[in-house]
Parts: sequence; structure tokens; C-alpha cells
Amino acid sequence: MTACVFIGPTIGREAVAEILANAVCLPPAAQGDVYRAVEKYNPKAIGIVDGFFSGAPSVWHKEILWAMHRGVHVFGSSSMGALRAAELHPFGMQGVGQIFEWFRDGVLEDDDEVAVVHGPTELDYIAVSEPMVNIRATLQQAGIEGVLPKSVQETLQNLAKSQFFPQRSWHSLLEQARLQTADETILAAFESWLPTGHVDQKQIDAMAMLNAMCECLARCTHFQAAFKFERTYFWDEMVARCGVQPDGTPGENDLWQSAILA
Repeated sequence: MTACVFIGPTIGREAVAEILANAVCLPPAAQGDVYRAVEKYNPKAIGIVDGFFSGAPSVWHKEILWAMHRGVHVFGSSSMGALRAAELHPFGMQGVGQIFEWFRDGVLEDDDEVAVVHGPTELDYIAVSEPMVNIRATLQQAGIEGVLPKSVQETLQNLAKSQFFPQRSWHSLLEQARLQTADETILAAFESWLPTGHVDQKQIDAMAMLNAMCECLARCTHFQAAFKFERTYFWDEMVARCGVQPDGTPGENDLWQSAILA
């Protein structure tokens, strides 16, 4: 049974292959990519981890609903997948992990919580900023282990949240904390703890999603949608842009590569 997984800065192909050996790994999802994946690969399950926030239109809720209506199990976690799953779980999209739960329950609401700056395709979309959700999880763990008192944990969290997401890094956060006369002894202890104590919540959630997909594929059942999919003018317009006609036959303009690299 085929599975497609949209990945990028959060998790690499090798990690996916360890759990879903035959999965088709695709770049971060943009608008139309879920639709194209269903038409091209006819998967039983789709997992969305990473997706574009800028530079290309984000993956559309409507195409996820269409995929589920076609009998595809759609999972989301970690980043764009967690956002879409929090919005669409009432319709059957399966969210997995702590980050999804934070958005589902209203603990988090801002897109910048999962946004990162990343490198190009050739470098496997390597992240060059620290996502806020990872900072939250790491500070929480430091508090549990007694590395940070609650007051310093809250100070660092608020400072990180105040930063523009492309500028978030542990170096910049600690530098800013020191400028605000935070306790140097505590910060030094935390900095020494970071290399082994750092929590990559996005990757943890992605791995959990892959395991959930593996269990789903083992059941060999199709998703049963409890809603009716409504075709609209905007839907047909997107389908036309994707290079596939509304009846499912290939169109003249295959935008697969240009869309995912936009």
C-alpha cells in the first residue's frame, strides 16, 4: 500500500524510510500538492509534516477534504500538518503529537509557533532558525529537570516569543537574556545543558505520525468520509492550475515541479 509524506526541515527521508520503507517522500506541501499526490500515486495514506507558509500558497483545506472523500487517510503533525489537522480533525484528518494537541486545544494559535527559515532543496531544507514550539518544549523540560527555575523559564519563553521567527535561535535568545541582566549562573548552566537536553518536539511528533500511518496501512481499510464533498468554481480553478482536468484526466500543463519548488 502506497503512502505519501510531505517533509522538509522537520525530518529527513532516512528517518521516514526506517518506519515507512515504501513511502513516497515529497517536499513541503504547497497548494495543489495533496491533490497532485492523490492523482499521481493513488496513496492509501498521506502524511503532512512540513508545508510552505510563504513563497507559495499554503496547502488548501479543500484538497485535504477531497483526498479524504476519495478514501485516503490524511495525517498531520509537527508544522503545517499540525495546523491543518487542528482545523480539520472534526472532518476526520488525523492529528498526531503534542504540537497538534496544543493547536487543537487552543493553547497555541499563532502560525509563527511552527515557522522556520530553511535552506534550499539541495540542502534538504535544513532549518536555520529555531521553531517556537521546540523552544517551549525545551524550556519545559529544563524546568522539569531543575535546570531552570520557573521565573527564568517564563522570561526566556517571553523573550523568544517577542522575536521575529526568522531571528529565533538559542544563541540570540541567550544573548538577549544576558542583556536584560538575567542570572548568569543559571543561563550558563542552561547553555551547558542544551546540547543534550534540547527537545526537538517537531521531530518527535513527526515520528509519532509515521508510526500512526504504519498502523493505519496495516489495517488495509479505506477512509470513510462522513461529509459530502462540494465542488465549487474555485475548486475547478485549482484543479485546472494543477494540470489535471476536473474529470481526473491529465491536463496540458503539469505544474508538479514548479509548484513544489516555488
